[in-house]
Amino acid sequence: MELNWQDFEKVAMHVGTIMQVNDFPEARKPAYQLTIDFGEIIGIRKTSAQITKRYSKEDLLNRQIVAVVNFPKKQIGKFMSECLVLGAVGEEGDVILLAPDFKIENGLRIG
Repeated sequence: MELNWQDFEKVAMHVGTIMQVNDFPEARKPAYQLTIDFGEIIGIRKTSAQITKRYSKEDLLNRQIVAVVNFPKKQIGKFMSECLVLGAVGEEGDVILLAPDFKIENGLRIG
């Protein structure tokens, strides 16, 4: 299925910095709960991410990532996910996070 440019523009992908990382023992698959700062306009969002195969909590803290911030909120157990962190998914389900090469301002839009 092809997207047109107007479809692509609807997806709000922004850069944010992970401020807090917690274990998520209630998740069906191993995951972390992340608190991410997307700058003044978007603010702080929370999400869960199945990224435990490649990343420790220490690896993630203060790391910049790319996420979709305009999906509807999603209830995951007792946790409410407010954005979707993006990454490349390997053959065995391990995720490699998408991130800017250089430290940039939180909230910048990906285009």
